[in-house]
Amino acid sequence: MSKKAKTQLLLKLFLSFFKIGAFTFGGGYAMIALLENEFVEKKKWIEKNDFLDMIAIAESTPGPVAINSATYIGYKVGGVLGSILSTLAVVLPSLTIIYIISIFFDKFLSFEYVKYAFNGIKACVIYLIISAGIKMYKSLDKNAFNLIITFAVIVAMVMLTVFSISFSSIFIILICGILGVIAYFLSLAFKKGGNEK
Repeated sequence: MSKKAKTQLLLKLFLSFFKIGAFTFGGGYAMIALLENEFVEKKKWIEKNDFLDMIAIAESTPGPVAINSATYIGYKVGGVLGSILSTLAVVLPSLTIIYIISIFFDKFLSFEYVKYAFNGIKACVIYLIISAGIKMYKSLDKNAFNLIITFAVIVAMVMLTVFSISFSSIFIILICGILGVIAYFLSLAFKKGGNEK
């Protein structure tokens, strides 16, 4: 790739993440649908399977999902410089907006229209998170193992919500990591047993 093409690619990467960072409310989970639309469907810079892997990595590594996703996609598309620019681009709009709001915080919250706007944004965030989950489910291989895991996660989420159980996300990550390793070794054992037959 020529130096000019590389520069143009990095600029497009920066602008794409800047746009997503500027117009996404509700954090990283709300951003997943926009990331998929921008980088998998429109620009086709990453494959669907790579995107699903990126979501899993972004959720299980320390730090916000949005920043981890930007760093991963940036590195995948533009190397180390791409990851730096993507991370900076996705953070810059929020940082600027929060800084401006902090200067006028009391006056800002007193506006009645601001309250209405935030109530509307909450509804949009719920929609974005649900649509991202549905898209990820549709792209999932519908084998027995994946369906059991999906059902177990939904049941666990509902139970924790209904009974208002406070459970540290650190333990959830550790438990899921251990279960993932066990599932991996079990799948290897089943494949080995099937090949021997």
